[in-house]
Amino acid sequence: MAAYDEIADWYEEEFLRAQPVNPGAEALRGLLGHGSGVCLELGCGTGVHADLVRELGWTPVGVDLSSGMLRHARARLPTAQADAARLPVRDRSVAAVVAVLVHTDMPAYFAVLREVARVLRPGGVFVHVGVHPCFCGGFADRGDPAAVVVRPGYLDGHWTKESWTDQGIRDKVGATHWPLPELLNGFLDAGLTLDRFAETGAPLPIVLAARAHAR
Repeated sequence: MAAYDEIADWYEEEFLRAQPVNPGAEALRGLLGHGSGVCLELGCGTGVHADLVRELGWTPVGVDLSSGMLRHARARLPTAQADAARLPVRDRSVAAVVAVLVHTDMPAYFAVLREVARVLRPGGVFVHVGVHPCFCGGFADRGDPAAVVVRPGYLDGHWTKESWTDQGIRDKVGATHWPLPELLNGFLDAGLTLDRFAETGAPLPIVLAARAHAR
């Protein structure tokens, strides 16, 4: 994605260093669990989740559209520049797929979910870790650390650069929002079976995560 090419160095050198914790790591660890074989990360960015995936026993491989982000990622894991909605991967060939804090960057995310179902082995694991659709978006103001103000707009489902902060990602590259039922129905429509869910963050969750498997 060209927009991420423009901010790749800022993302790696400033944004990540300013984060006290990785908001998706806890959910990824809990839902992916220990395993073996290739774990394909969609929208791998600069590869910051590779060490966690290895720690759990998997072999991480990253896919991203942004050459700028991949320039940083290549030191952390094997990568390929590709569209997650058209993966250069054989049918039923990988043991696990993860997508961490990227679904709002992918306007064709429901096509991505269909690709996940295609490339996973039967019983293979998919872990989605995303910003929480109910409490994060252009409609949500998280400027007060003790509260979240949710304004009208949750049901709209649209792309926006509106954000409560100018220190984050959305105001720079934008984000697509889907209400919760539409997002979860996308898993079912792709042919994935949902297994478990998790939420992380306070005072209201920042992350909604789901574990699914291929039929």
